[in-house]
Amino acid sequence: MNLYDIAVRTANHEQYLLEKYKGNVLLIVNTASKCGFTKQFTQLEALFQKYKDQGFTVLGFPSDQFKQEFQTGEEAAKFCRLDYGVSFPMHEIVKVNGPDAHPLFQYLTSEKKGFLGQAIKWNFTKFLVDREGNVIKRYAPVDTPFVAEKEIVELL
Repeated sequence: MNLYDIAVRTANHEQYLLEKYKGNVLLIVNTASKCGFTKQFTQLEALFQKYKDQGFTVLGFPSDQFKQEFQTGEEAAKFCRLDYGVSFPMHEIVKVNGPDAHPLFQYLTSEKKGFLGQAIKWNFTKFLVDREGNVIKRYAPVDTPFVAEKEIVELL
C-alpha cells in the first residue's frame, strides 16, 4: 500500500483517493476546532495560499479523539472557513490513534514516528509528504506550520 491508494472523505462525505494529489507536496494535519492550537489554521491557510500555485496542498482531517472537535466534519469545516478563512480541503472527522484509526493515519504514523512512538500525541500533528507520496517529516503539535516552510519550498 502507498499513500495514493488510500480513500478519504471530504467534510461533505464525498469519497476520493489521495491519488488525486499525486505530484503535489502535501501537509496533512489532524485538526480540532476547540484546541489551544486552533490558531494554527491561520498559518496553514497562509502557506496554502502562498504555495498552492506551485503544487502545494494542505489537507485537514478533524479528529475528536482529544475531545476538542465538533460532532461532524461539516460543522468543523464551517467553523474553519468562517472563523479562519480556511480554503484548503477539509475532511470528515477521523480517528488518528488506536485500532480504529483511519488508514491514512495508520500509514502516516507507521512511516514517521513521533515523541510517543507511533501514536499521535495531540491535535495539529503535521506530516509533510513529497511529490512522490513519501512521508518526509512529522511535526509536533507545538511546531507552528511556518516551521515547515523551508522544507516545503525545498520539495517544490
